[in-house]
Amino acid sequence: MPLTYTQIVVSLGFIKNCTKCSKNMKIWTILIALLLYSSCSQVKDKPTVRTILLEQLRNSHTNKDWYVPLNIALEGLTSEQAQSMDSTKNHSICQLASHLIFWNERILIAFEGNTPPEYNDNNDETFFKYCQNDWEGIVIKLDSIQTAWEHSVENASVEQLNKWSSSVANIASHNAYHTGQIIYIRKKNNWWDPSKGVK
Repeated sequence: MPLTYTQIVVSLGFIKNCTKCSKNMKIWTILIALLLYSSCSQVKDKPTVRTILLEQLRNSHTNKDWYVPLNIALEGLTSEQAQSMDSTKNHSICQLASHLIFWNERILIAFEGNTPPEYNDNNDETFFKYCQNDWEGIVIKLDSIQTAWEHSVENASVEQLNKWSSSVANIASHNAYHTGQIIYIRKKNNWWDPSKGVK
């Protein structure tokens, strides 16, 4: 635990009043105390809206931190596995990826100051929009959109970040939520390697 300013001052007062301490010992002790104080008093960079949002975007994309990121969740899936559906109305992995592409891209377009394509407010369609494409292309597209998000947040103005911070945070949470669903599907079908993160 680092020494506080008060602890250092008290220690220095003790050294000054110590009659049995040699002069050299007093000098060395004072120097060490000053070095400790200066190292403890250095201010670390405080988190900013930008650094927090970048951390959340990267954690939901590529950085394995509190949970498995999307790129690891999709790694090694075949097209057949991605398209596979169970007997319920649950979405396939491909449909979840399609949904993520739709919302990540749409909100990124708006974040960058452009007008997104028209949307008829039918969220169900977002799960099917890209599933006609090849699976590898879907994975590449989703990865490139998430990378574009990180670059855009890195280069955004402070005003832009303040205006959009809630939406960007929700994008990262939304990505993490659906990543959990993808891992659940993989685990249920024995397509998941537990060494990648979720046992």
